[in-house]
Amino acid sequence: MTGSLNPKTYDPAPSTRVAFLGLGVMGYPMAGHLALAGHRVTVYNRTPAKAHAFAAEFAAQGARAAATPREAAAGADIVFCCVGNDDDLRAVTLGRLGADGAREADGAFAGMAPGAVFVDHTTASAEVARELYAAAQAAGLHFIDAPVSGGQAGAQNGMLTVMCGGDAPVFERVRPAAMAFSRAFTLMGGSGAGQLTKMVNQICIAGLVQGLSEAIAFGQRAGLDLPQVLDVIGKGAAQSWQLDNRGKTMAEDRFDFGFAVDWMRKDLGLVLDEAKRNGARLPVTALVDQFYADVQAMGGGRWDTSSLVRRLR
Repeated sequence: MTGSLNPKTYDPAPSTRVAFLGLGVMGYPMAGHLALAGHRVTVYNRTPAKAHAFAAEFAAQGARAAATPREAAAGADIVFCCVGNDDDLRAVTLGRLGADGAREADGAFAGMAPGAVFVDHTTASAEVARELYAAAQAAGLHFIDAPVSGGQAGAQNGMLTVMCGGDAPVFERVRPAAMAFSRAFTLMGGSGAGQLTKMVNQICIAGLVQGLSEAIAFGQRAGLDLPQVLDVIGKGAAQSWQLDNRGKTMAEDRFDFGFAVDWMRKDLGLVLDEAKRNGARLPVTALVDQFYADVQAMGGGRWDTSSLVRRLR
């Protein structure tokens, strides 16, 4: 998998003992950049084979695999995490739920030394971020919510944009290590502010992709040369990351890459739940969420989010 990590010049930072929990399409390259930047990385993954594969790949950098989040977190100054959702996050921090409904003692918080920092890169709710911030404080630990933007390519390039919520002194402690996989690592406010900023990001993307889908479908119906159209309008006010990086593949009907529709629907569910709490009106976002449900019904749950255009063909 090292071949999937694009070359990067790492900023000088003291070598730190870190753990990384969750080695999916984002977590694996993020943890890889930490190892290549000179940090001592211990990894945990729900599927142990992936953690062992990582440890073998980065053995020269001293990487190790652990059987539980608690074991991975033992002795780490910083524990990074990137898992699926709120429940997954609670499981790796507080421990798995047993058959009796009680938490097992295998969560990262139980293994972390006093004063250690847990940095969560999962796109989760602001509510769980605040909950785990409070639980960490009660255990003598620190918690930063730090969702990312930039997708799989950003993780492989070590060029993610990271939006953080938490305490400023703690943020400053983790920033040097986190820059191994980031191009921007920014404190947005108190606990939960990182997750709320990621929600703003997803609201923007949902509206942009739907607008781009309608534009491309219209241009094709009009018989225009779409590559030329996209090239021209990309030099004007219609320019966006989505147009630059997804416009041509949308016109070519290619969606077997990128950020999956299933993940976007999960994120938009978090957005709409938060909007109910804070009273924000999101009519377009709610509509696009339903459009993504249509794409799922078409069998496109794993297609890139730009597949919205298929509804219009």
